[in-house]
Amino acid sequence: MKHIKRIKLKNFRRFKEFSVEFNETLNLLIGDNESGKSSILEAINIVLAGSRNKVETIGLDNLFNQEVITEFLAGGKKYEDLPILFAEIYFNEQHDFELFGRNNSEEIDCDGFRLECSPNDDLSREIKEILKQEDISFPYEFYQIKFNTFQGDAYSGFKKYFKHILIDNSQISSEYAVKEYVRDMYNNLATSLERNNHHYNYRQHKLNYKTNVLADVNTKTGEYEFIVRNNTKSNLSTDLALSHNNINIENKGKGIQCFIKTKFALNKSGNLDIVLLEEPENHLSHINMKKMVKEIEIASQKQIFIATHSNMLSTRLDLRKSILLNSNSEHPILLDNVKDSTAKFFMKAPDNNLLDFILSKKALLVEGDAEYMLLESFFKKHTGISAESADVHIISVDGTSFKRYLDISQKLGIKTAVIRDNDGDLAKNCIENYSDYTESFIKIFYDNDNGNTTFEKCIYYLNQKACESLFSKNRKKLSVLDYMLKNKAEASFQLLDKKKDELEIPQYIKDAIEWIRK
Repeated sequence: MKHIKRIKLKNFRRFKEFSVEFNETLNLLIGDNESGKSSILEAINIVLAGSRNKVETIGLDNLFNQEVITEFLAGGKKYEDLPILFAEIYFNEQHDFELFGRNNSEEIDCDGFRLECSPNDDLSREIKEILKQEDISFPYEFYQIKFNTFQGDAYSGFKKYFKHILIDNSQISSEYAVKEYVRDMYNNLATSLERNNHHYNYRQHKLNYKTNVLADVNTKTGEYEFIVRNNTKSNLSTDLALSHNNINIENKGKGIQCFIKTKFALNKSGNLDIVLLEEPENHLSHINMKKMVKEIEIASQKQIFIATHSNMLSTRLDLRKSILLNSNSEHPILLDNVKDSTAKFFMKAPDNNLLDFILSKKALLVEGDAEYMLLESFFKKHTGISAESADVHIISVDGTSFKRYLDISQKLGIKTAVIRDNDGDLAKNCIENYSDYTESFIKIFYDNDNGNTTFEKCIYYLNQKACESLFSKNRKKLSVLDYMLKNKAEASFQLLDKKKDELEIPQYIKDAIEWIRK
C-alpha cells in the first residue's frame, strides 16, 4: 500500500521548521489549541491536491509563518533574505518514475511532492523597488506558487497520484463544506471517463428539459425564453448531493452528518488512499463515538490522519499511533515505544482522562472522586491561587492505574505528583510499588502513619470536630468515620459544600501541592 512516510514544513502556518515520520495506517495528531494539528492536515491536503487555486483562496498571508514575516520586515529587507514557504511529502519507496528524484530540500532520492511559495525572480526588479520603501507591506502578490514532484516535473490535481479527502467536522454546519465533501467523494469514486459522460448527459438532460418541458411556456415569451442554468455554479458537480436512506444528509442532524461522511469515506468501496479527519468526534453521542472508533479500526487499505481532542479516539485507537504536538514547541513527540501493556490498558480501560494528562504541564493525580472534589479547594486554600492558575491539572485516576499514567509521564517528561492512600503498608504500597519511577519530575505522596490507611481517615482524624458536627445527626448503626468510608464521594461533597473553610489540610497533601507548584 502506498502511503505518506514523512512530511517536512518550512514557514508553514505556526511551523518555522517541522518534520515528522508517519505510521503507514493510522496517525493521531494530538495537541492543545494552536499546536498545529489542523495545519498538518491542511498541508497534506494542499500538497496532494496540487491546486494553485486552493492556495490562492486560503491566501499566502494566511499560510506564511507570521513570525518570519515580522522578522523580515524588522530587518534589512533584502531581496535575497525574502523567506520561502515549502511543504514536502515523502512517500514510501514505490520508485514511481514520475515522482522519484531529488527535487527536495534534503536532496535525497525519494518519491514525493513539493509545494513551494517563493519570490518570482522574473519580478525581482519590481520587488527590490518595493523593499526600498520605508513603510511596506510584505509583497505576497509577487510570490509564485509551484507544485513539483521530486522528479522535478510540475503537477496538478488533474492527475490523481493519490486519492484523498479531507473531512473537516469543525465546519459541519457549512453548506459549502458539505457540497465540497460530496464533490470530492464523487471525483474520487468516478473515473475521468465516467465524469465526462456524467457531465455530458446531465447537460443534455437540461437541454431536453428546456426543449420539451419549457416549450409551451416559451411560446408566450416572444423574443425571450426560459432556459435551465448551466455554468460553473450550476452543473453536475454543484448539484450532486448524498443521501442516506433516501434522506439528503444535509437534512440530517450534525452528529449523523459527521458519522455518515466519515463512514462513507472509510468504506472499502471508497477507493481512497488517504483520509484526513478533522475532529471526527464533533457532535457525536457517546454510542456513536464508539461506532466511529470501530469504523476507523476496520478501515483497510487506507492511511488515516486524525486531528482530535477526544480521549476515546486517542486511547481506543492505540496510543502508539499518536503524534503529540505542543503549542510551545515545533518538535513532535511520538508515543510509538510506549509499553505494549500500557497502550492495551488504555484501549480497554473505562473512560479516562489520559488526553487531559498528556496536554498538562503539571499534573496532580488522585485516587478517586472524593479526593478530586476537595483537592481544588485545598490547593487554593494553601496557595491562595487556583490550581489552573498554577498550570496544575488535577486528575482523578483509579488507584490501580497510577503506574499506567506514570509510564506516559516518563515518556513525555510531565511533572507529576501522585497522592495516594498507604492502605496500611506504606513501604510496600507507596515506596516499593513505584521503585521504577525514579525521575526527578515524578513523586509519590502519602500519609506516613500506617494507621491512616485512607484519605477519609486522614481527613477525619485531623478534622474530627467538623466531621462529627456534619455527619453525626441521625447516625444509628454506622459511626461517622464508617459513614465517611462507605460514602466517600458524598461525604467529600458535603464537606466541600458546608465545611471547606474549617478543614485542616493533611500534611502529605500540603507537601504535594508545594512540590507540584514549583
